[in-house]
Amino acid sequence: MNTNPMICDLKTGVCGVSDDEPTQIIDFNPQPQPKVTLYYATDPICSHCWAIEPTLNRFIQQYGKYFHLQPLMGGLLAGWNGFADKANGIQQPSDVAGHWKEVGEHYRMPIDGTLWLNNPIMSSYPPSRVFKVIQQRHPGKELAYLRSAREAVFVFNRNIGEDEVLADIVDSLGLPGDEIVEAAGLEAAQELLEADFQKVAQLGVRGFPTLVMVNEENQGLKLVGSRTLQNYVDALQQLIPEPLAPADVPAMPELLAEGHLLFSREIEAMYDINPEEVEAFTDAALPEQSYRTRQILGEMFIEPA
Repeated sequence: MNTNPMICDLKTGVCGVSDDEPTQIIDFNPQPQPKVTLYYATDPICSHCWAIEPTLNRFIQQYGKYFHLQPLMGGLLAGWNGFADKANGIQQPSDVAGHWKEVGEHYRMPIDGTLWLNNPIMSSYPPSRVFKVIQQRHPGKELAYLRSAREAVFVFNRNIGEDEVLADIVDSLGLPGDEIVEAAGLEAAQELLEADFQKVAQLGVRGFPTLVMVNEENQGLKLVGSRTLQNYVDALQQLIPEPLAPADVPAMPELLAEGHLLFSREIEAMYDINPEEVEAFTDAALPEQSYRTRQILGEMFIEPA
């Protein structure tokens, strides 16, 4: 074998170091990952969906390479006429306020909820239709919209059933708010939403949040309600034959750059730290003067400076 890079081998016709075979087949395609679809049945005003965001986001960050995430709007509240959730003692808008407060305190994802007493949301369909329009017209922006809508309604008590509020949220994403909200009021947007409802029904979903993981062999697992990170990982592993290799969690500057608020509970879940460690961890992880620390509803959060 020639080991001198300046020598050309007369027998092989190769200049330089080479022990390759004269003819080889090379596959430049990346090795395919096992394909799993993760259906996430949710709703913009689902309080438990807001509560699981810290754990679900950690799962997506570390294991998202193994699945295609497909959020589905579930239609939690068509309207109050004839609505009754007797199991949770909810028959009118004012009944929701106490339920939301309880969820927020239990999971430590801030929820105000007093809008149910003075300016109640009449239907979750308008914000859901906006989601579908953004998903169709601006793919990749729909999850940022959903996060912003949830911050608006749960933390800042804004009625996301109102067109003006929805347009403002969409504008904040750099998208044409009035245009998208107008489109969300058309029959075509309702048809998009109805397609989600049909898929949710086909998956056997009856409550939110529900995650349904389905592999290429059409085998699936359903996880209902609040679950641990390990529950999600174990379910995914059952559908993928090879050992899962989680990605590193993103650095805090990357999370902050996504544009939404970061609550203490989210930081704790992403970095496996205790509540009393959050401030020191944040100070060490973020450049000075790049963020502000604030409090709301008894919980700390950070935002870009």
